[in-house]
Amino acid sequence: MNEEMIQLVASRLGLRPKQVQTVLEMLSGGNTVPFIARYRKEATGALNEDQIREIEKDYDYALNLAARKEDVIRLIDEKGMLNEDLKQSILACEKLSEVEELYRPYKEKKKTRATMAKAKGLEPLAQWIWRLPASGNLQLEAMKYLNDDVLDVESAIQGAKDIIAEMISDHPANRKLVKQTFEKQGEIVTKEKKKHEDSQRIYEMYYDFHEKVGHIVSHRILAINRAEKEKVISVDLVIDEEKLLARLKARVMRRRQTFLEDVITECVQDAYKRLIAPSIIREIRSELTEMAEDKALNVFSINLEKLLLQPPMKDRMVLGVDPAIRTGCKLAVVDPTGKVLKIDKIYPTIPKKSYAEDRQKTLKLITDYHVEIIAIGNGTASRETEQFIADLIQKNHLDVSYVIVSEAGASVYSASPVAKEEFPDLQVEERSAVSIARRLQDPLAELVKIEPKAISVGQYQHDMNQKKLTEQLDYVVMKTVNQVGVNVNTASPSLLKYVAGLSGTVAKSIVTYRNEHGRFENREDLKKVPRLGAKTFEQAVGFLRIPDGDEALDATAIHPESYSLAYAILDKLHLVSQDIGTPTMQKAVQTLNKKALQNELQTDQYTIDDILDAFMSPQRSPRDNYPTPVLKKDILKLEDLKVGMELEGTVRNVVDFGAFVDIGLKNDGLVHISKICKEFIKHPLEKVNVGDIVTVYVDAIDLERKKVSLSMIH
Repeated sequence: MNEEMIQLVASRLGLRPKQVQTVLEMLSGGNTVPFIARYRKEATGALNEDQIREIEKDYDYALNLAARKEDVIRLIDEKGMLNEDLKQSILACEKLSEVEELYRPYKEKKKTRATMAKAKGLEPLAQWIWRLPASGNLQLEAMKYLNDDVLDVESAIQGAKDIIAEMISDHPANRKLVKQTFEKQGEIVTKEKKKHEDSQRIYEMYYDFHEKVGHIVSHRILAINRAEKEKVISVDLVIDEEKLLARLKARVMRRRQTFLEDVITECVQDAYKRLIAPSIIREIRSELTEMAEDKALNVFSINLEKLLLQPPMKDRMVLGVDPAIRTGCKLAVVDPTGKVLKIDKIYPTIPKKSYAEDRQKTLKLITDYHVEIIAIGNGTASRETEQFIADLIQKNHLDVSYVIVSEAGASVYSASPVAKEEFPDLQVEERSAVSIARRLQDPLAELVKIEPKAISVGQYQHDMNQKKLTEQLDYVVMKTVNQVGVNVNTASPSLLKYVAGLSGTVAKSIVTYRNEHGRFENREDLKKVPRLGAKTFEQAVGFLRIPDGDEALDATAIHPESYSLAYAILDKLHLVSQDIGTPTMQKAVQTLNKKALQNELQTDQYTIDDILDAFMSPQRSPRDNYPTPVLKKDILKLEDLKVGMELEGTVRNVVDFGAFVDIGLKNDGLVHISKICKEFIKHPLEKVNVGDIVTVYVDAIDLERKKVSLSMIH
């Protein structure tokens, strides 16, 4: 392990080198990020999952950077062009892009105008011009290089100018000057194309738009990229070229006088317009896109984590409703364990004389199965379906509430192999109704069945680097699943595969074993599962819970490796495992001298704290800290709204420019970032998250476009 790189990573992340080294050693030993974060706090100083992952990524980058530096130094040295200054400059680079800039002049080039001119023997003429002679005759000098490939003086001079233009372009300092000028003074300019397919004028803001490169915000960069890709606009980066060319020429001339100044001016202009500017513009746009994608990915990750952490609606009989118009609304009655009891269909959104049959059918389902809550998907015809359900509840005085549930990704799940395997006899839309019901009962267990990027909580996810997007979102799901823990006797393979150490194959093996041998009575039983080896058991077992099993500690987050310590603590408290989670235990822990116990048992503070937390709240989950969904019995119409009206709503999505809040209308209302709070904030995520229940005030109503602007400032 490279000591220098460890120091570098530690410095960049604000950590101690020992922490970085410990994490890297554990990762190389086959330990997973969740396991290290949860069960090796004493070794890492309680680093969380994100910090551990950052160490891993940073160290890998440092290794790649060091390897590339060695490569470039070797390649330049093989050409006999390496000197100590260049070597030290390469070694001092902190980014791969900086190394590539220094390597550019020495890189083997494809066929260019300059390489063709060199092949014709014109490099000495270019070098003569490049020395900026004070006097001489260019035509006479050029005549020396006429040959079968160079037939006249003009061709010789042009070839020499091509070589010089490439030399100017390849010089790192020249490129740095142009790039910095673009970054500080350049503007992104967009123009509407004459013919395009933007009939709804989605990109109208960018039909005639300009903004400084250094000021443009990330969501605008992604919007511009998409509009350009859809051929709605043209995009350019503009600069005061006259000033920039003057500065570039001054760099090349080095305050020397030459009778070839006009030739050098032409070379500078050609180098800039043909070689440097197009390359730098591509580079800047690529960097802006990468920066915007990283920010969007961060927002998406936080939104996804908050969505997955929505609290389960436990022990409820739920009716799931997948709204539709022509094909009818699919209904699914699901019991408190998630088992499907009944599938049906109604047509409450198709215009007709009587809806008596639809009302009777729905009412019978509600009463026959003692439905307590109705989950309505928020897709097409959602609000029309909501009107039907609200009327049904009111007219029949039902003690039933309903909730609008985000059905993002439900159609993806319904048509997936996972859904087909789970419900081979159901149609796609029927599976969707089941998924909507289960999302309310346990959002995490249901949402893990869907490809994370299909859960639309973010912006422009389809425009991002898909590999990076998939990796990051899979990590978010894994982190969340392990923070919550999994009941190994009820979990699906889709959920189990995200448990630390478990692969998709082992997850299926666990479920197969469970189906064949019945429920697991203790964690030790897991060792009998085929393909679940000792290392996998160590990594996964703490996150796999067995409520109502043989061993009380198996229902907690305490790892079996700490069971002997846990029982020693119980002895010191004069309590038994049956006292876990009781008021007696809570009182005993609150009066305990932790420091004395730690010294007596010769263990660390983190392990003691985690065991005592589990003793007090064995079922504690991060989801306990989140608000439950807003239950409704009545409907809100756009026409009911008045400016200033106070409402309660659920945050459905958070983006760079604001938050979308479901207040019960067909479309979510937007709280612009400026209306979230009185003080200045850089991003809405500083104040709101997906799933938050917020009080909002109607700020503006657009009846024509059916849009509502909201404010959280009273």
